[in-house]
Amino acid sequence: MKNMDLKGRNENKTRKEIAEAGSLIDLEGVPISPELDKNKDLLKALFSDCFDFVIREFAMKNGVEAIAIFVDGLIDTKSVNQALQAVMVLENGDADIRVLEKFLLPVSQIMRVKDMKGLLLAVLSGDTGILVQGNEEALTLGIRGGEKRSINEPEGESVIRGPREGFVENIQTNTSMLRRKLKTPRLKMKAKVIGHESNTNIVISYLEGIVDESVLKELEERLGRIEIDAVLESGYLESLIQDNTMSPFPQVMYTERPDTVAASLLEGRVAVFVDGSPMVLLVPATFWMQLQASEDYYERFQMATLIRWLRYLFVIFALTTPAFYVAITTFHQQMLPTTLLLSIAAARESIPFPAILEALIMEISFEALREAGIRLPKTIGQAVSILGALVVGSAAVEAGIVSAPMVIVVSLTGIASFTIPHFNLAISLRMLRFPLMIAAAIFGIFGILVGLMLILGHMANLRSFGVPYLAPAAPLSIRDMKDVWIRAPWSFMVSRPEILQSQNEKRLGEEFVRKEEAADTDQQSKRQD
Repeated sequence: MKNMDLKGRNENKTRKEIAEAGSLIDLEGVPISPELDKNKDLLKALFSDCFDFVIREFAMKNGVEAIAIFVDGLIDTKSVNQALQAVMVLENGDADIRVLEKFLLPVSQIMRVKDMKGLLLAVLSGDTGILVQGNEEALTLGIRGGEKRSINEPEGESVIRGPREGFVENIQTNTSMLRRKLKTPRLKMKAKVIGHESNTNIVISYLEGIVDESVLKELEERLGRIEIDAVLESGYLESLIQDNTMSPFPQVMYTERPDTVAASLLEGRVAVFVDGSPMVLLVPATFWMQLQASEDYYERFQMATLIRWLRYLFVIFALTTPAFYVAITTFHQQMLPTTLLLSIAAARESIPFPAILEALIMEISFEALREAGIRLPKTIGQAVSILGALVVGSAAVEAGIVSAPMVIVVSLTGIASFTIPHFNLAISLRMLRFPLMIAAAIFGIFGILVGLMLILGHMANLRSFGVPYLAPAAPLSIRDMKDVWIRAPWSFMVSRPEILQSQNEKRLGEEFVRKEEAADTDQQSKRQD
């Protein structure tokens, strides 16, 4: 109804008023005029002071005039020249737009559009538009070009074993990379445009027959409610579609890896591609999936399970180690062995600050060094962060500002946070470390336990598109636990995750499972014989 009202208002406007407004929303329902001069005047008014918007006027051999419109830098110049040459040779008959489409233009992707909004949206996305005198329709040619970043390994999700390709900023390249992974017509990709000024192309991707239709419908409704001037990165959409904006925990996962997206779609999740961003959003997201790496599924299950246990251990370290140090040195010295207690006391003898202030100084300094290492050029960023940590830590100990045990605790905490595969979860735990330290300084270990209970209670109440954030641990799903606490062999993971309520639960053929079980039985019989 809203679009119909907007269309009615725009049809009543004059072309001068529309040109002065200059927004694609104002072009909703504005038809393409059969008079080429009117279209030309409107385009010139809309794109005044736009040197990169090209209006190429030409005539066919039969005398009919036409124009080609495109944005310089977004098109393949050679292909555009070939298309114009093919149109100019028309000698006899009427220059009907359907004739050009069917018989003359050597372009694989051609669409007919009837209104100015559809035409300009395609042209501003990189297509070439052709308008011909006497036609109330225009053609858009999908011959995009321009410079784009080459496909490289994603730096934030590097692996030892696995594909070395990562998404780039071009949405067509990204969707084609996913299509190479999943060569099936059940892989669906719904296109959508969001942003009044940016008109950003997004694609909703899922596997038909596997995805939970209620999740897909909810995602489309949330995206449909978004009204914003521009979407410049997938982070805009992430904050607008998540269930709880105030939560420190990410309820939407993002990744640069096509294999991670393919695996998530096969489990029943939905992916959202955003043009101009190499990050693809995945929903629903749970806490446990953000502690898993794609490499877990490429190595042997024993090794993957041990690495997961290591991650879980260091997640606890990253969240609680500074808080426990503050609590023990302030309130619970009796928990330490006498030798260790004397050593810590001797190290802290000349320190003028209490343990909480000492911890805050070191943690904030470490976070500043880490941020500086990220923002500096790569050639010197790592050197600055490493040398800065060594020099600052050593100088602080020698100056008596902090103790040596505190430097060890902060270093161990920093290393622990680096073991978390996904940055958005790691930074959430880094944020929560500070309130736990303050609680430890006031109430000791009791304060830490209360803080952890509040964090767990909050996580238990979180939902991501209807899926509990701590699932399958809470609520408990025994069947899904084989891919949480451990990484079971593929022959045991017959079904897709129960929490996602996929339409097709089976992902491994029953015949294969029966053969594996029969082979194991034969081997056991031979050993007994």
